[in-house]
Amino acid sequence: MSTIEKLPVNRPYTTIRTEDSADGAAHWLFMHADASTGIRPCCRKDMLDEMWSYMSAVTRGPASRHDGRLRHFVLASDATAYNLGGDLDLFTRLIREGNRDRLLAYAQRCVEGVHHLHTGFGGDVRSIALIQGDALGGGLEMALACHTIVAEEGAGMGLPEVLFGLFPGMGAYSFLCRRVAPQLAEKIILDGRIYSAEEMHAMGVVDVLVRKGEGRQAVEDLIRQHQRIPQSYLAMNAARNLAQAVSYDELLEITKVWVDSALALGDRSLRTMDRLIKAQTRRAGLDAA
Repeated sequence: MSTIEKLPVNRPYTTIRTEDSADGAAHWLFMHADASTGIRPCCRKDMLDEMWSYMSAVTRGPASRHDGRLRHFVLASDATAYNLGGDLDLFTRLIREGNRDRLLAYAQRCVEGVHHLHTGFGGDVRSIALIQGDALGGGLEMALACHTIVAEEGAGMGLPEVLFGLFPGMGAYSFLCRRVAPQLAEKIILDGRIYSAEEMHAMGVVDVLVRKGEGRQAVEDLIRQHQRIPQSYLAMNAARNLAQAVSYDELLEITKVWVDSALALGDRSLRTMDRLIKAQTRRAGLDAA
């Protein structure tokens, strides 16, 4: 079971930006609200904490839901990239320290969030990933956890963890196997290459492909379509959570394998991660400028 806690909805945020529709039926979360400062658009712990705080604040228990009312949650980005993946700076530091507890705590926070997206916030929410810009590693795993992926043409999508001897351990394999054949899921993971949104759409990973700049409108159109038959989508949520469920325990056990694999990395892999950190930092600075 997920351990996301209930927190006040009016908490001020610095790393994310949120929008709620007037009727409370749509919740938008934009990662990297501080991208203009030149900070790397990755899964930093402070941003993850704010994301899950907001997500828990808009989660309703069974007693507070309205019969037949469908809500939507949209995960987007304020940076030029959707999300470049895990916090490699934190990873390398904890691996060099041999700090398993902190690395596992980070991984568990990620697992809690993607599981909440996958289950539709308990059942009454359809989750949508709006990918405008590159979605890599853990950033792509967040998108894969959502019910629907809307991507703009030209966005890069991939799981590059094999480049430094790891694998994507926060749900990629489990969620990909719900979208494509397991053999294709393994190929995407082990190739370590960056695919175009067009390629991912052709493989069945991306649900809706639109031209650059048209992503938000496409998501708003999708929400309106869903709201015409809310009972059907609520029933589909329930059926999906029975027939295509990815359990929290499955995600947690896989991420424990990821933690142990990370702690076993040698100097060569860590140096590769260091180079990626520098490349991401340069890109973030150029984007901010």
